[in-house]
Amino acid sequence: MSNGGTCYYSVLGLRKQASATEIRDAYRKLALKWHPDRCTKDPVVAGEAKRRFQQIQEAYSVLSDKEKKTIYDAGMLSLLDDDDDEGFCDFMQEMALMMASVNSPQEGYSLEYLQGLLMDMISDNQSIDFGFLKSN
Repeated sequence: MSNGGTCYYSVLGLRKQASATEIRDAYRKLALKWHPDRCTKDPVVAGEAKRRFQQIQEAYSVLSDKEKKTIYDAGMLSLLDDDDDEGFCDFMQEMALMMASVNSPQEGYSLEYLQGLLMDMISDNQSIDFGFLKSN
């Protein structure tokens, strides 16, 4: 979900398994439809167009970026902000990929379980040493 609670896939009218081409095509179609410059005559419509266009832009900026999309699909995009460094983004992407590859719930390590652990660690503000992730 986005910061506003809206699903980016819903904003673009897509299913979660949409390809990069489908994402781009949906963006282009909706951006043309809701571009604020096309709706300037009626102030009410212009306001709605501006809001929708911003949502469309935000959704596309995440879903068109492979790393951000992976993190978004894992439900962890809210942990990042524009000032995060590339290393942390890479770490979050690796975590998302590892979590997505877990398919043995009989061991108790489902995607939801791992997401919960990560969220608990972050919310507790524990000091975590990620030095073991650095290659020598």
